[in-house]
Amino acid sequence: MFPYRDDNPTLATPIATIGLIAANLVMWVLVQGMGAEPRLSASVCELGLIPGELFRRLPEGYLLPIAPGAACELGGEPVWYTPLTSMFLHGGWLHLIGNMWFLWVFGNNVEDSMGRVRYVTFYLLCGLAAAAVQALLDTSSPIPMVGASGAISGVMGAYVLLYPRVQVHMLVVLVIIITRIRVPAFLMLGYWFLLQLFGGAATAGSEEGGVAFWAHVGGFLAGAALIGLFQDRQLVAQHRALARTM
Repeated sequence: MFPYRDDNPTLATPIATIGLIAANLVMWVLVQGMGAEPRLSASVCELGLIPGELFRRLPEGYLLPIAPGAACELGGEPVWYTPLTSMFLHGGWLHLIGNMWFLWVFGNNVEDSMGRVRYVTFYLLCGLAAAAVQALLDTSSPIPMVGASGAISGVMGAYVLLYPRVQVHMLVVLVIIITRIRVPAFLMLGYWFLLQLFGGAATAGSEEGGVAFWAHVGGFLAGAALIGLFQDRQLVAQHRALARTM
């Protein structure tokens, strides 16, 4: 299932959400070379979050192959800014497009609930919380973590509390049949959250790279926990009043 829009109006142009999408695109083009090697591998090695390096659990000179003919040389001094930079990196086109689409569908209304500056702060805190959960589960992992999905999971955690009954339009692919359905946000996002929990349980202890399920879980819970502090109740009331008139 893939959400393509929601029945949720906005009070203002979502400048912060557009800016975050633009920042991810700029990093993809200028830093990651649009996925071309060797820039993609270099960006992941240098700017991705590597728990084992951050927590000094890897021997100096540790080599991690990440692509044909490319490897990360790990075990050096931990770099403090990688939890932040990793949020703006991606592993491929599909990774980038999927994340940015979810951010666009759900981010504009969460931005509406708190204003632009609070929203960006909220987004970054959720991303850091997501990275912390994933990294702390295996502090010796040499696998680089990249992607905006932890922060976006926080946006989704906030959305489900703010607008649980808003209808989300979904594309559903059943083998060769593609159909469309509408479901309440709490159902769609609740189902998504359960998938992350099951995915995290299924991959527990794995040494292979892949989806950072626990980062999604951590980001989602952080967003749900922080929305009470970051929401502007006056803006939320205005938004709900607008929704009732449409």
